[in-house]
Amino acid sequence: MHPVPMNATSQPGRFADRTFLVSGAGTGIGRAIAERLASEGASLALIARDEARLQALADELPSDRVWVGACDIRDGAATRRTVAAAAQALGPFAGGIANSGIGGPNEPGDEDRFEDLVATNLTGTYHTLRALEPHLLPPESGRRHMVAIASILARIGVPGYTGYCASKAGILGLVRALSAELAPAEIQVNAVAPGWVNTDMAWEGIRGMAQGMQVSEERAHEIAMQDVPLGRMGEPHEIAGLVAYLVSDDALGITGQCFDMNGGAWM
Repeated sequence: MHPVPMNATSQPGRFADRTFLVSGAGTGIGRAIAERLASEGASLALIARDEARLQALADELPSDRVWVGACDIRDGAATRRTVAAAAQALGPFAGGIANSGIGGPNEPGDEDRFEDLVATNLTGTYHTLRALEPHLLPPESGRRHMVAIASILARIGVPGYTGYCASKAGILGLVRALSAELAPAEIQVNAVAPGWVNTDMAWEGIRGMAQGMQVSEERAHEIAMQDVPLGRMGEPHEIAGLVAYLVSDDALGITGQCFDMNGGAWM
């Protein structure tokens, strides 16, 4: 396990009596979320397409209550079966984080990735949250949370990224509608929209910029950071800290919101 950085306000034991579902937990932000919640005592169900990668993570986490399952969230029935199996193994969930997603550009033509981007990022998020809903703790628990990971590209448009922008913007609409729908059941639904985060997906974007501008990868990174007032990429553990807050008792009463964590790139 990558240790939670000392500047992170991890609270050991805070989630000792709670179980969370994390999708896309094998890499990047999802992995950091799993590590952060586990460091605070949570039991976890981890789902993604690559079960071997999830198992490797599970073996590193400081918990003996980690369930892993391979799942393609584009398939609603398969997602429901996977989440039900996790709930049967671990018991009801205090919350879930729909983090699974794919990135990259798309362009019109026979190889257009638009449908796959939307099916994974938006429809897959919907399938994940709906599959989680019947397996949450009872209403009287007061601890029922859903968090969806969106993107700064839900807020702004980028040429060549119609699929990614549309899918992430759709998550914000989904969160608003679902939060209103589930509020009577005291289920809180929120989104987090990261900007540039130091992950493999982000660096793929930097490399694409470099190729398009015919500059070095280092120069492309410098150019990208010019639009970020804080002048740096975020780190996965920073996003994980915000997610941990949103599923904690400190966030009771917050629902239907999108938290923009992007170094000031969108205000």
